[in-house]
Amino acid sequence: MRVLTKKNIMILGSILLAFAIVQLLMSIGILNSFYQITIATICINIILAVSLNLVTGFTGQFSLGHAGFMSIGAYVCAIIMMRIPSTYGFLLGVIAGAFAAAFVGVLIGIPTLRLKGDYLAIATLGMAEIIRVIFLNMEITNGAAGLNGIPRFANWLWLCFFTVATIIIINNFIRSSHGRACISIREDEIAAESMGINTTKHKVMAFALGAFFAGVAGALYASYFYFLKPDLFGFLKSIDILVIVVLGGMGSITGSVIAAILLALLTTFLQSFTAVRMIVYAAILVVIMIFRPQGLMGSKEITDLFEFRKKDDRIE
Repeated sequence: MRVLTKKNIMILGSILLAFAIVQLLMSIGILNSFYQITIATICINIILAVSLNLVTGFTGQFSLGHAGFMSIGAYVCAIIMMRIPSTYGFLLGVIAGAFAAAFVGVLIGIPTLRLKGDYLAIATLGMAEIIRVIFLNMEITNGAAGLNGIPRFANWLWLCFFTVATIIIINNFIRSSHGRACISIREDEIAAESMGINTTKHKVMAFALGAFFAGVAGALYASYFYFLKPDLFGFLKSIDILVIVVLGGMGSITGSVIAAILLALLTTFLQSFTAVRMIVYAAILVVIMIFRPQGLMGSKEITDLFEFRKKDDRIE
């Protein structure tokens, strides 16, 4: 118990220290608007990657529709904020966008999650495209022109808060009985069913929770970048999120966080080389997947280091 307490204190202290350092660098002007946009992108990508990892990495359901849930959260939050331009409207928009995405996730998850493998990927991809086309033809979303002038209330404080909250909630879900049921479905669905686990229920539960936090990420995106159009949430956006999950490690929250940070920094660095940026970016990903196919962290977490140290202390 003492080691567990020290671990929690160290993790909390690291989070507070990182928040204070970034806040200080912003206040004294070292981190200008360009770097602040990069930090915001990292936070949003972490939320998206961790939530998709719950569905793909921990539950074993290959989804390509995460950008669709992100778009729901973004548009719902943007519409609310444009009518209630205040912090209250921002928080209401985030909550409403997240629950709207989760509700659609349940509606879509019940029929599609009976599919497996490539069939599920195609179904979720089609779902995301349907959502994008609906927003493209709705008057309230301003169609292809998109929404402009969305009030900006998302800042470093809110980005950090929602990022940390996402990691904590999903990590606790995975360690719960429901999360372990999801992991058992990933390992062997037939065996899980034979043990009395309602596989459809748990798959829909994980899908809805993943969609919920994708909606949170979309709401933060809408508030921070104050411009939306349906093309931002197309097929390639879902692929970008999936790349982060695979690169970090399927079934590793820590891996998703590390991969989101590394890819954002890599993209920022390669912006100076526009002619070869995508070639270098793709080549680096190919090399990593060849020499580290399980991802940077595999299925391990940073907390495993504390558990390993605990076992060594017992041996001594």
